[in-house]
Parts: sequence; C-alpha cells; structure tokens
Amino acid sequence: MDLGLQDRVALVFGAGGGLGGAIARTLAAEGAKVAMADIAIQAAEATVRDISAAGGTAIALDWDLADLTSIPGHLARIEADLGPIDVIVNNTGGPPPTPVSGQSAENWEKFFHSMVLSVIAVTDAVLPGMKDRGWGRVITSTSSGVVAPIPNLGLSNALRASLVGWSKTLAGEVGRHGITANIVLPGRIATQRITFLDEQRAEREGKTVDEVAAASTASIPVGRYGKPREYADTVAFLASDRASYITGSVVRIDGGLIASI
Repeated sequence: MDLGLQDRVALVFGAGGGLGGAIARTLAAEGAKVAMADIAIQAAEATVRDISAAGGTAIALDWDLADLTSIPGHLARIEADLGPIDVIVNNTGGPPPTPVSGQSAENWEKFFHSMVLSVIAVTDAVLPGMKDRGWGRVITSTSSGVVAPIPNLGLSNALRASLVGWSKTLAGEVGRHGITANIVLPGRIATQRITFLDEQRAEREGKTVDEVAAASTASIPVGRYGKPREYADTVAFLASDRASYITGSVVRIDGGLIASI
C-alpha cells in the first residue's frame, strides 16, 4: 500500500525514545523526511544515523519542549533543511508516577508547559502553512489513562486528557483545510517507559518486576506487550493520504487492554 508519504516533512517529538524512535523510522521508511526532536539529543542522533544508513533523510534537534521561546528557531531550521512541516507527531515524555492529590502548583505548571502548552504552541505555529498547502496531519500520542485513569499516574491522567479535548476541537476547525487531527493511545508497549513503570509498581507492591509484568500481560487479550513498530505503523497510516477521512478520532493501540467501549 502506497501511503503517499514520499517527501512529506514530519516533525516527531520524543524521537529519541522507544515510541518516538519507532515512529521516526517508520515514517522515514515510507519516504518522509523526518525532523527528530528530543531533549535526549544523543539518542535522537543515533536514530538519525540508522535512518541515514537505510537511505532515509532525517535530522536531530536538541529540543526542550518546556522552552516555548525556542519554537521559532527550531521550526526555521526544519524548513531550511527539510522543507515546510506536513506531519506533526506530538509525543511528549510522561511525568513521574504520583497521586493526583497533594501536588504543588509548581509541579502542575511544570508538566503543563512541557506536556500540553508546548504541543498546542508548536501545532499552532505549523498550522498556517498546512492551511496554505491544503494538507496536514496532527497526531498526538497520549495514554490509555485518558480513557481509564491509571492509579498513581495522576499528573499524566489529568494533563493528557486535556489534549483529547483540544485535538477533537481542532479537528472541527481545520478539517475543511485538508488537515486531520487524531489521538493515539498506547497500551502496554514494550519501551523503557513501561519498564520503568513496572519497576516502580513492583517496588510499591513488594513484588518482582517479572510478577508485575506477568499480571499486566494477563490483562491483555492478545497476551503480550505491544511492539513499538506496531504503534508506529498505526501512526504512519494516520499520517498518510489513505487516512484523509479519519479525524477527531481516538485510536487505541492496546491489544484490547482497555476494557471500556
């Protein structure tokens, strides 16, 4: 299937991590030119080398999403090196495990800036160009906690849920310009983030990491954790020409984990 991504320019956040790196590789394999943004620049640069070795085109940007003043400079570099942005994949890091109560205002503000306001600000900056060209894709990765809140991930549950309302509203505003906006939800995808969360849960509950992972696996109908590539394939489809009639949606890549309809 030709996804129509040849020479499209994609900006992927969190591209040094498991999900973001897989998304960047998959988009590049489909012919997109990828700008890989991450505060962990060495990890992003390693993925750029992989993409280049495979014949793709990618650049790495040392980008701290909490610094909103850096947005114009980064976007100018992407346009100069690759061209105007056609696809934006909003994939931000998650906050540490915490209860939702008793958090300081400073903590809420810190993660609101890096997880929510940054996403909105960057998307707003690229939307005019997408409108001018009559084509664009805004894909935002959140968490299964926006559908079924996850215990002890209070900050994540609350802040990521705000992006669902934002994305749905945005879809209604930009659809006539050939732009789609969708949310993707990862279930238990085998990344360092999931390993970290399993380790934290094991420590809290006095169990081994293997016991925690086994219990999690037992709750997934397909009987295993997902692969980053499986998540990335879904994102690539939503970024494609073939997905032009899908917008305002929340797509679960969870192996059937989320129990609600």
